[in-house]
Amino acid sequence: MDKVKEIVSEINNGNPKPIYFLMGDEPYYIDRISQYIAENVLTEDEKGFNQMVLYGKDTSVDDIVANAKRFPMMAQYQVVIVKEAQHLSRTIENLVSYAENPQPTTILVLCYKYKKLDKRKKLYKAINKSGELFESKKLYDNQVADWIRRTLASKKYKISPKACVMLVEYLGTDLSKISNELDKLTLIVPPTKEITPELIEEHIGISKDFNNFELKKAIGERDVKKASRIIDYFAQNPKDNPFVVTVTLLNTFFTQLLQYHGLKDHSPGNVAKVLGVNPYFVNEYVVAAKNYPMKRVSGIISSLRNLDLKGKGVGASNMGQADLLKELLSEII
Repeated sequence: MDKVKEIVSEINNGNPKPIYFLMGDEPYYIDRISQYIAENVLTEDEKGFNQMVLYGKDTSVDDIVANAKRFPMMAQYQVVIVKEAQHLSRTIENLVSYAENPQPTTILVLCYKYKKLDKRKKLYKAINKSGELFESKKLYDNQVADWIRRTLASKKYKISPKACVMLVEYLGTDLSKISNELDKLTLIVPPTKEITPELIEEHIGISKDFNNFELKKAIGERDVKKASRIIDYFAQNPKDNPFVVTVTLLNTFFTQLLQYHGLKDHSPGNVAKVLGVNPYFVNEYVVAAKNYPMKRVSGIISSLRNLDLKGKGVGASNMGQADLLKELLSEII
């Protein structure tokens, strides 16, 4: 986030780099930076003659260089954006000569998704010297909730911890998808109002009562009745509640619970830090630890791994989601 702000700031201050090489496994920031450059460097009148979008599948490094060496018409800069540049990975090193001596009146943006340049090669070193190398890294699962909170905070919004977890569980780590849903919410919800599970359910369609978050909580409390209702709902709505997501989340929960049992310091602050969870959820681990001793937790983790294999068709090709969910609940409680 800090690097993105730095890039935006230098563009706003009229000091853009001649080359922006945007690479990495997270396409969200690559798209956002390239879009920002496309929308903010040139005026609408200047874009007609001075802004060009190329696609990696349909162009070559030679064509990119030829376009980059053109001079702008009645503008300070021309902008050349190469989308899906990863399709040029076999020949991308041919860009070295241009990168060593880029056209100062051209802003060349290369969107190199899901791949990275080799730091040992000449192109990496040349761009690192003359332009901007930006690596967009995929967030870990436990980092996404904090990303949501910070993104909303930058827009003067607040979100409750449960609502945040609901979004992560439902949307995963796809930042583009999450960003789209957050945009919908900010159009509907005024900044002074906290985004709650009820608003998530109403406007995004995620059930506030029948989701993996509530299942995890019910299992931790050994609330068989509530857990069974959620399992039945999942069985009736398999597309919205895939088994692999449920078993993965529960495996994470019990792995963290095993860590909790091994802690000497059970203060809320230390538990939140070591387990990588919001302090709001620490009490769930306190309750679950009373219901599941360490030895039992180890057995549950082993069972969950076997169920994960069954869910992928290993040794249980005829088991449907309903049967897998029932076995899961039976194995745990």
